[in-house]
Amino acid sequence: MKIKSARLKAIRKDRKIGRPKLAKLSGLTERKLAKIEAETSSILPHSTVAILSDVLQVPEPTLTGDFPLNEEDLKPLTKSQCTSGCCS
Repeated sequence: MKIKSARLKAIRKDRKIGRPKLAKLSGLTERKLAKIEAETSSILPHSTVAILSDVLQVPEPTLTGDFPLNEEDLKPLTKSQCTSGCCS
């Protein structure tokens, strides 16, 4: 699936999720996330897009650009996704 990298970065930053935390929650490396965010668009496996959308709590079409960004997509998350307590 092709995602818009700038959207990923904007959502991550506005939701106040650092790259290390997103890497830990998504199973990607920080280096891979940095590479994805540095490109204009990235082609990723559907499973990776699904994980990123789940962690960021946005629909997959928001990351692909099929849905417009809205205010809710850019609000900080109120509840941490981390269950181990390391990211609180």
